[in-house]
Amino acid sequence: MSASARYPFSAVVGMDDLKLALLVNAVSPSVGGVLVRGEKGTAKSTIVRALAALLPDIDVVTGCRFACDTAEPDPECPDGPHPADALARVRPARLVELPVGASEDRLLGSLDIERALTEGVKAFEPGLLAAAHRGVLYVDEVNLLHDHLVDLLLDAAAMGTSHVEREGVSVRHAARFLLVGTMNPEEGELRPQLLDRFGLTVEVAATRDPAERAEVVRRRLAYEDAPERFAAQHAAAEADLAARIRAARDRLPGVVLTDAALRQVTAVCAAFEVDGLRADLVTARTAMALAAWRDRSEVTAEDVRDAARLALPHRRRRDPFDAPDLDEDRLAEALEQAGESDPKGPDGGPDAPEDGDGPDRREPGDDAPGQGCAPPDTAAGSGPDAGPPPGTERGEAGTDDGPRRGEGPAPEGGRADPDEPYRPRLLRVPGLGAGTPGRRSRAATPFGRTSGARPPRDRIGPLHLAATLRAAAPHQRARGRTGRGLVLAPGDLRESVREGREGNLVLFCVDASGSMAARQRMRAVKGAVLSLLLDAYQRRDKVGLVTFRGRDAELALPPTSSVEAGARRLRELRTGGRTPLAAGLLRCADVLRVERTRDPRRRPLLVVVTDGRATHGGLDTALRAGAWIGDQGVESVVVDCESSPVRLGLATRLAAALRGEAVRLADLRAEALTGLVRHTRRAA
Repeated sequence: MSASARYPFSAVVGMDDLKLALLVNAVSPSVGGVLVRGEKGTAKSTIVRALAALLPDIDVVTGCRFACDTAEPDPECPDGPHPADALARVRPARLVELPVGASEDRLLGSLDIERALTEGVKAFEPGLLAAAHRGVLYVDEVNLLHDHLVDLLLDAAAMGTSHVEREGVSVRHAARFLLVGTMNPEEGELRPQLLDRFGLTVEVAATRDPAERAEVVRRRLAYEDAPERFAAQHAAAEADLAARIRAARDRLPGVVLTDAALRQVTAVCAAFEVDGLRADLVTARTAMALAAWRDRSEVTAEDVRDAARLALPHRRRRDPFDAPDLDEDRLAEALEQAGESDPKGPDGGPDAPEDGDGPDRREPGDDAPGQGCAPPDTAAGSGPDAGPPPGTERGEAGTDDGPRRGEGPAPEGGRADPDEPYRPRLLRVPGLGAGTPGRRSRAATPFGRTSGARPPRDRIGPLHLAATLRAAAPHQRARGRTGRGLVLAPGDLRESVREGREGNLVLFCVDASGSMAARQRMRAVKGAVLSLLLDAYQRRDKVGLVTFRGRDAELALPPTSSVEAGARRLRELRTGGRTPLAAGLLRCADVLRVERTRDPRRRPLLVVVTDGRATHGGLDTALRAGAWIGDQGVESVVVDCESSPVRLGLATRLAAALRGEAVRLADLRAEALTGLVRHTRRAA
């Protein structure tokens, strides 16, 4: 299929916010790109690829691999310097796609170290950043990209240049592009620091209007049946959009951001308590680009409002589990107050609201934004579904699955809100792995500190210069060395062996039986698991959740990179019934077996949260299941939730069967471990 037959931008049905965000960046790439969040099958990739066809053609120096502009060539271009009368050619702006599995060399470019050392040739192969210069760089599933690549990508987008450093050789080239990333939040989130680097964000979802859905299907079928004819039918609309982008680019330098509009920008950013000043800058640039797109010479309140809707939602996140959003009423109130304020006084004039009377005012007892991760559980204790599902056993006579004396009853419906999360102690998988780069366990990865050297297995990686010289030194006389130069052979080359951190599969096995159902205990358990989920998010792990109660176990969350999904399932967790501990462990063993086949390099960490009771299936059966898991080499941690005055030590026995570690719930906090170490040192 030819490039001209790409699905037209103007043929996309609905998704007005996404179209507007992309067009704003096409008018002003300094806005900082677009992050498109949404469920699968919502044409995210289709509309991004269609945008490139609307961008104006560019003039480039003939033969320059870095797309230097003939009017203003880069004086530091690796292919330069270009003469003033260099031949020019016109070509379309490129759409460059960065695959999830790309390496650092593929992104930045690479130096041929072997030729540099053996032939004395400094040969540089440009990467994707160079190819995307003055075009569009598209990253599908950007949330699955390795963190270090995202850092490099966003740094280049912010600075407009790319630096490549290889063993004392430095190359710099221009890298200005329109950055667009798409992601499905269910597959994992970006870190807040990286979210903030994207200029705008848009949430997309499939329309629920049957007529609109029918039109989407109708157009897609027509396109697949005859792509060229379908594109020709929308050629006039495409040409009109391209002309509007060119006109808006020409108009942008003359757009005026008045003092009143600037006050509205800063008032809105302050009202939503965004961190830093990047939000103010992005909102101002977006408002100016919107004014240029709308054929205006001055920014208006409408431009500021629409800019804030696109630039602020992802910067309001106070916790990794909070979804990006923006309160429209609060936005309107902030704009109105900024418009009424008098800029002459140091505090906004005599009519400025007193402290505590602004849009952020909260009555005593109100929750401040970002205080904790758990929203109020509106489903608990309301409606016909408030009780446990049919067949659930709770506190049967003759069992020990009810709340302990003095612990208070479980909340109605068998649910409890989690305690506030805290920083838990670090749980690691011992040994040296080779899994996906992360921040939990030691691993041999291409990134991290250098720990040794080895002969290259295929194409040479990062060169270990000292080891290369040591390998070449004994052979200099035999090779007829003359002068001060060192004679190298390909067999002398050594590449660095680096040690970093990997992300693991953290599988939670949570006891939801009646013995855990006391209000305070279940709140503490959920708070502990939520804290471990937050820790897994920060360490880039995959997580899964198995719960057991009654007579069976359930895979509540299949292993995924979306810890937000795990947090939601945890808050919805019901409790009650007997304790089928063996069933829970066997379900975990089955999940681990499947995941080991699917991703054999990602090492698992099993976290069992229980008091060790096994009133359904028996304790002996549970211990045998634990021993079988331990025999598979799975690292395990048992979080002991027993709170009785007389401790039975059942969780400790389970940890021994698993060949893992037992940690009391109260000792899971990092502060508790620190206190224990300090106490031990004082005793010594």
